[in-house]
Amino acid sequence: MRKNLKTYQRLSRLPMGKQLFSFIVCRVAPYFASIRPQITSLRPGFAEVQIKKRRRVTNHINTVHAIAMCNMAELAGGMMTDVSVPIKSRWIPVGMTVEYLKKAKSDLTAHAQGEHINWETEGDKIVPVEVRDQNGEMVFRAEITMNVRH
Repeated sequence: MRKNLKTYQRLSRLPMGKQLFSFIVCRVAPYFASIRPQITSLRPGFAEVQIKKRRRVTNHINTVHAIAMCNMAELAGGMMTDVSVPIKSRWIPVGMTVEYLKKAKSDLTAHAQGEHINWETEGDKIVPVEVRDQNGEMVFRAEITMNVRH
């Protein structure tokens, strides 16, 4: 089992454990702290990340900024990839294609789906991430290319 998954599973059983895990991730990769994410679910093939709509992540029209959504998508896709690849594997994001589907006017939830990806082979893997608002409507979609090496 990958270290991040083991740590998430151990901490998520504790009160405030998911918040502590999210804080640790942001200490290791400080740029993610700019969106104050909460990693609310993590398992091989799936990750869920939530952010609150707050002034710091909004743009001039008071919606969640496009780059904040890119940031949360990369975090969700990266965490899901990290806990899905074989133990000795390495990975790095090498590209991202995004679509902004509608204005993001509320708190957001990103889902990275990787259940159907073959993580046992090397090469580029396309990781789909959907970001939805509080009404469950998709506001943003990303395909993140993760390069995996064993």
